[in-house]
Amino acid sequence: MNRLQIRFPAWVVAALAAGLPAWPQEVETEVRFATIDIYLETAQPLAAWQFELRESAGRMLVVGVENGQSPAFAGAPYYDLEAVSEGRADRIIVADYSLGPAADLPTGRARVARVHVQLRGSADPDYELRLVAAGGAGGEPIQATIEFETDPI
Repeated sequence: MNRLQIRFPAWVVAALAAGLPAWPQEVETEVRFATIDIYLETAQPLAAWQFELRESAGRMLVVGVENGQSPAFAGAPYYDLEAVSEGRADRIIVADYSLGPAADLPTGRARVARVHVQLRGSADPDYELRLVAAGGAGGEPIQATIEFETDPI
């Protein structure tokens, strides 16, 4: 009795295997939005600041940044607008400065920015906020603390 043997080249087997559907995987598709208010607190007039914000598991995408509440920082702060516009901002560095007189600069606790984010998945976000720099009216570094508050949209 003759047995018919069929041999396939390895590339044919690989091509067929690549076209097979994968095992179903659980994918988190929940998307929600939130705002993160960033506050700096200092006893000295605040003329310049910079912070970095990220989410430890990479579930955050920055979709916008607004200015804070002080007239000294009335315009939008500086950040990578192109990365935000193109949906590539999974972390962000934000900064601003004022050349106004010390009497017009905020002291105490002041909201310096509002960051709008898109969150993926149902887990609570684990935000990491780091103050990079805080400066006074004369350009000198000053002591400041940074904190945030969140609100779902």
